[in-house]
Amino acid sequence: MGVEKYSSYDVLNAFFDEGSFMETDAYLKGESGEAEAVTGYGTVEGVMAYAFVQNADICGGAMSKAQSVKITKLYDLALKTGAPVIGFYHSVGGRLEQKYELLSAYGEILRKSSKLSGIVPQISVVLGNCMGTSALIAAAADYIIMEKNAALSVDTIGEKTSAQDNLENGIASFICEGYEACVDKAKALLGYFPANNLEPAPAFESVPAYAEPDKLPKYFADEGSILCVGGGYGEPVCTAFGRVSGYPVGIIVTKGGVISADSAKKMAKHVRFCDAFSIPLITIVDAEKFVDLSSASKLISAYADATAPKIAVISGTAVGAVYIALAGSTSGADLVYALNDAVVSPVAPKAAAFILDSSIADAPVAEQDEKAMAFVKANLSAVKAAEDGYIDDIVDTESIRDRLVGAIEILMSKRVSTLPKKHSTTV
Repeated sequence: MGVEKYSSYDVLNAFFDEGSFMETDAYLKGESGEAEAVTGYGTVEGVMAYAFVQNADICGGAMSKAQSVKITKLYDLALKTGAPVIGFYHSVGGRLEQKYELLSAYGEILRKSSKLSGIVPQISVVLGNCMGTSALIAAAADYIIMEKNAALSVDTIGEKTSAQDNLENGIASFICEGYEACVDKAKALLGYFPANNLEPAPAFESVPAYAEPDKLPKYFADEGSILCVGGGYGEPVCTAFGRVSGYPVGIIVTKGGVISADSAKKMAKHVRFCDAFSIPLITIVDAEKFVDLSSASKLISAYADATAPKIAVISGTAVGAVYIALAGSTSGADLVYALNDAVVSPVAPKAAAFILDSSIADAPVAEQDEKAMAFVKANLSAVKAAEDGYIDDIVDTESIRDRLVGAIEILMSKRVSTLPKKHSTTV
C-alpha cells in the first residue's frame, strides 16, 4: 500500500463545514518563501473553530519564525473570541538555521497554548512525525489524536515513539487510520465540548438509551453517544464522553478491584477537563481500594476542586477511601445514587463483617463466609447507607436514566463560589 497523499487544504476542507473555511495570513512569507503552515477558521457542525495544519510540502513543515507568527496570531484570535483550537501536526522538526529565533518561536507558541488551557478546548491531531519541541506543543492540548503510522516524541535522536506506544502511555487519546478518520474523530470530540469556559456545552436532540444494554453506562446514555477516551491506558477504569437525553456529560467507570496509579491519573485528567468547561460528570463507582497514596491524593484533589455538576452512582462495592474520594463528602458529589445490590463499607466488606460481628469468627469455618455475607447484606447495603443519609436514592437499571436526566437538568444552573487562589498544589 502506498503512502497516503493529501494537502493541508485537503485536511482543512475535510474538517470545516463546506465553504466555511477562511484562511488567515495567507500571504505571510518567511526567509525562504511561503510559511510552513496553513491557518484559518470556519465552522464545524455550525460551531466556530480555529485550526492550523503544518504543510509538509513546504520545507517538510519545519517550525520557523514565520510559522510561529501565523499560529500565535490564531491563538490570539481564539482567546479574543472564545473558540476551540485544533492543530494538525506533520513536520520534520525546526528550521535550525534560525537558531535562537527558532527557540523563541517554539516558546511563544507554548506560552500562548498554556494561556488558552482551560479557556477553550484544544485538540492536537498528529498526522506524521512530530518530534522535539513540536511534540511538547502538541502534548499541551487537552486531547491528542494520532494517525496509526504517526510518531510523537520529545526525543529527536532516539527511536521514534509510535502512536500505539503513546496510546499505551496515556499520551494519545485516540488512534485512527488515515487523515480523514483523524479529522472525523476530532469533529466528533468537539461535539461534546462548549466553545469556551463561559458557554454551556451544546445540547443535542434526545435519543433513547441503548435498546439492549449489557452494563452501565449503556443503561442511561443515549444510544451511539459514548465516546471512550484513552484506549487501554489505565484499565480497567474507563473515561468517556456521552449524552444523556441530549445533554453532553463526562463519564468515569470503575470496574471493581483496585484503582491503579495509571487509572487514577486518567480519572483526574478527565475530572479536571470536565470541570474546566462545566461539563456534568457522572462517576460509576465499583472499587475497593487505591494502589498507592500518591495517586489517591491527586485524584481526591481533582474531585474536591471540581465545581462542575458531579453525580455518583455506586454500582457495586465502594470501600473506604474509594467511597470518600468518588462519592462521599470529599468528592463534593451533588447527588449520590446506588443500585439495589450495592455495598458501602469503611473497610473490605468481609473484614468489616468479622470486625463488627464477633460471632462470625466463632462459627464453624464452613459457615463463616455465608454469615459474613449475610452481615454485609443486612448492615453494609446501599439501603442502609441511604437510611443513614449517605446516599440520596436507590435506583435500578430501569429507572437510572430518568433519575440522571432530572439530576442533570437541575444541576445545569449550579454555581459555586470558591476561595481565591492561583491553583491547587496537588498535581
